[in-house]
Amino acid sequence: MEFTYRKHAESLYYSLCSNSYFQILEESVDVGNQKEAVIRYMDFSMVEAKKYGELYLPENEYYGASTWGKPLGKELEIQKNDERKQFILGQMGKKSWEIYKSISGFMDDKSQQLLDKKSWYLSIVGVHPQFQGQGLGVNLVKSILQKTDSLGIATYLETFTSRNISFYKRLNYQIAGCFREPITNLEYQLMIRKVPV
Repeated sequence: MEFTYRKHAESLYYSLCSNSYFQILEESVDVGNQKEAVIRYMDFSMVEAKKYGELYLPENEYYGASTWGKPLGKELEIQKNDERKQFILGQMGKKSWEIYKSISGFMDDKSQQLLDKKSWYLSIVGVHPQFQGQGLGVNLVKSILQKTDSLGIATYLETFTSRNISFYKRLNYQIAGCFREPITNLEYQLMIRKVPV
């Protein structure tokens, strides 16, 4: 399988490899090299965002990326989910698919109780550790947030990493819920950014 965004995928991997969710996903891989499988997962997520949501890549730079999901019609949602399932089964294995399905299903159930159905989802954002602390994370989300503001659409995200909360709060995200995810047995925060008045 060819990469579409190899350098960006590597930056996302290194920025998120200490994240509990991605650690568990990597440990579950039973097809080929675990690290390489998660880098492929990052690449797939960017391709998926480009096709079904929004993808932000810094121009002529490879320090990171952000992927966004948008509400889709039923048919497209089924198609997107089937493509994701086939990717994970083929590139990561059955165990990874079961873990992904369980974690994402739990998180989806919790988020749907608190969200406007038109909300966009900040699925993945990361800056390679070599470039962190330079204010580049804001660049990865700013243009999409300007777009959602102009459209009058809220956005949301989930984070297992408490040190990231202050960054998201600076972008006007607020904690809407805190949940303990049963597979990781860790708490994560659901954060929502409402449309500015």
